Amino acid sequence: MATALSLSPVEAWQPLPSSDWNEAAARHLLNRLGWTATAAETARALQDGPAATLRRCFGKMPEFPKPPLIAKLEEDFPSYRRKLGAGGGSEREKREARREARERSREAMAEMTIEWLTLAARPENAAAEKWLLFLQDVWVVSLEKVKNAALLYQHQDWLRRGALASYRDVAKAMSRSPAMVLYLDLQQSKADAPNENFARELFELFTLGEGHYTEADIKQAARAFTGYRQVDGKFALQRRQHDAGSKTVFGQTGRFDGDGVIDLVFQQPAAATFLPREMVKFYLSDVPLPEDYLTPLGDWWAKKNFQLGSLLGAFFCSRLFYAPEFRGNFIKSPLQFYLGLMQDLDVTPAPLPRRVIGALRQMGQMPFNPPNVRGWVGGKNWINSATLATRRAVVSGLLSPLPEDLLNGDERAALRAAGGDMRRYTLAPERLEAWATLPAEAAASALLEFALPARAKDQALREQLARFLADAEGTNRERNALRAALGTLLESPDYQLC
Repeated sequence: MATALSLSPVEAWQPLPSSDWNEAAARHLLNRLGWTATAAETARALQDGPAATLRRCFGKMPEFPKPPLIAKLEEDFPSYRRKLGAGGGSEREKREARREARERSREAMAEMTIEWLTLAARPENAAAEKWLLFLQDVWVVSLEKVKNAALLYQHQDWLRRGALASYRDVAKAMSRSPAMVLYLDLQQSKADAPNENFARELFELFTLGEGHYTEADIKQAARAFTGYRQVDGKFALQRRQHDAGSKTVFGQTGRFDGDGVIDLVFQQPAAATFLPREMVKFYLSDVPLPEDYLTPLGDWWAKKNFQLGSLLGAFFCSRLFYAPEFRGNFIKSPLQFYLGLMQDLDVTPAPLPRRVIGALRQMGQMPFNPPNVRGWVGGKNWINSATLATRRAVVSGLLSPLPEDLLNGDERAALRAAGGDMRRYTLAPERLEAWATLPAEAAASALLEFALPARAKDQALREQLARFLADAEGTNRERNALRAALGTLLESPDYQLC
């Protein structure tokens, strides 16, 4: 069912009037732009205004240094190619080499995931890393198909470098991504047998959307990408396998190569509205906007040469973005839920892949490993009895000290290597102590302001919470009651929405 819109298409993308900028609007921006809206960040955004907040968040993309195990995988690319190539040994030796490569890739993937979560959990990085997550949800590759964590690191790094530049340039870079070459089968695409997978997804899922190309366009465009290869983690064009002949795509004929086809793509009207439509789905609403709302923004963006930084500013400063019909009704993805908790509780992801990555997998969103080429569907698909149970378990785990007796030797070693301060990974006892000094009613208000600021003025909820805390006041159950009350708020339906 379509959402009833309170603004016309002409009004939708006008800048938000300064008179409409208030604490609720600032909180809405931060919740959708990043992972959460802490009190400190909300106050800063309220003072700065939306445009200045956007400039601060997207001044440049954060650096994500190459994790050591990823670097070692890259270093060993030629060695594995020799072991697995013709004359590389017996079948048994090749099976052992493949097994070793998979295990090392798995370990590197775990290291990269923890390091990225740690980077993304910092408030100053939240908006940029969520934007990168969005781009990766468009230009999908997955560990399951690519089978090499180093190529996935490289893929996100290329997206990171182009994340604020021209979307046309991003498309050209992605066509050369070694991970993409493997994921969409360009590695096997030859002049006499073009593989159509990349050309099809380029049009349908990356730049235009369904209905804006023909099967003939796909077949002709596929010829332009023949000979695209990855060798030892680097892009290479095998000219003998590349079809350099004349092709007709979107009604134009020429000796187009891959870049030439992408230039033709961005001459199509649908290219202007494709990414704004995807942004609406990722940041704003499960219900698509009518096309007549997307056209004005798309036309404006095309005149800006498809610059992503310009699109970000127009989208997040628009009247439509702050419209009441888009407030407080968007289900948080598992990554937003988890990283929002990190920021709200002022903790950092523990270097414990079994616990952290296992929880994300059970909630349905593994970084760098979407389920298929369409990426994560999101919305109501995030929520079922199993994923909600895992969300509750994650909250419970973050509100209690790490159970050292349940950690294995490798996990204890990882904690020591990270500095050994186990208090960084769960709610600080001092926070509970500060709330415990307050009378029950004041503690209830503080908990609501902390966990559910949008409901801080809900008198019935505050009174219910105060009664629960008052029953334990002055007893040795008081801190347990505070922890239980906070957990209930963080597990509540309200906290799952933003």
